[in-house]
Amino acid sequence: MVTLKMIAEETGLSVAAVSKALNHMPGVSEKNAIRVRECAKRMNYYPNGAAQTLKTQRSYNIGVVYQNEMDHEYFSRMLTAVCESAEGAGYDLTFLSNRGISEFGYAAHAMRRNCDGVLVCNGNIDQEDLERLAKNPLPVVSVERDFEGRSSVWSDNAGSMEQIVDYVANLGHTRIAFIHGQKGQVTLERISAFRAACEKRGIAVPEEYVREALFQSPKETGVATRELMSLPVPPTCILFPDDISYLGGLTELEREGKSIPGDVSCVGYDGARLAGLLRPRLVTYRQDAEAMGRAALAELFSAIEKGDSYEPRRIVIAGSVQPGSTVRDLTA
Repeated sequence: MVTLKMIAEETGLSVAAVSKALNHMPGVSEKNAIRVRECAKRMNYYPNGAAQTLKTQRSYNIGVVYQNEMDHEYFSRMLTAVCESAEGAGYDLTFLSNRGISEFGYAAHAMRRNCDGVLVCNGNIDQEDLERLAKNPLPVVSVERDFEGRSSVWSDNAGSMEQIVDYVANLGHTRIAFIHGQKGQVTLERISAFRAACEKRGIAVPEEYVREALFQSPKETGVATRELMSLPVPPTCILFPDDISYLGGLTELEREGKSIPGDVSCVGYDGARLAGLLRPRLVTYRQDAEAMGRAALAELFSAIEKGDSYEPRRIVIAGSVQPGSTVRDLTA
């Protein structure tokens, strides 16, 4: 097996310098660092993971809780950013399961895999097991889910609704309906922010203008769209819970012979690639999933590095409205 000492002898550098070069640490020139890495590659050097763990008390392995949402573009964009950031920092990722790993679930799996910390990217999982994980001594950072004494990263749910309402109100809309997803902390924040933004603008929101559906469910939003358009005074603009759900509204409106935005305006949410492919192009709010993934991982690294001196916090990442052609300008 090739050792650091052998690479040091080959390059004429010290073992310490070789170690710094291979671990991308300061204290060695870029020229020598490149030379060391090329030499290591040529000699088929592989780090001794067990020895490295003993020396640094680190496994450079992050546990990830992420299930059942691989087909959701928002989460896949986030995970891609997490994978890229982890690779750049020299960390591996282990996807954690709570099946067959004793009564302690995720926490036991993370300990068994010797994870330095755990990133919870998806909360549509066993809440009791997640709570146990959050009480474990391991550093834990979650995305859009709060745990006592733990950091979390959130999309700007309140700011997003204010941006959307401002966008459509500036185009003259005062009859704005909101079809939201299933109840949860994210949805409750958006509903509250929607009402606050409308009130700030002096826009009345009848109770029948706020309707519940399901995220990523065109069938549910199709039904809600039909109900809204059947009202004695229907809305001039409908906000949808996400871009996929908008397809249900689009289908229902087409079935009724109504045009977008001629008869009713529509706004999506998430900023999926689909929004830019539809015609007319969908106006949508793009969540910065990539920034959220990077921020969550950076915060977990900070918690790992600082240990007991780390102070948990709540981080909010803003997105932006992507213009399109599905909102009619009523001021023209």
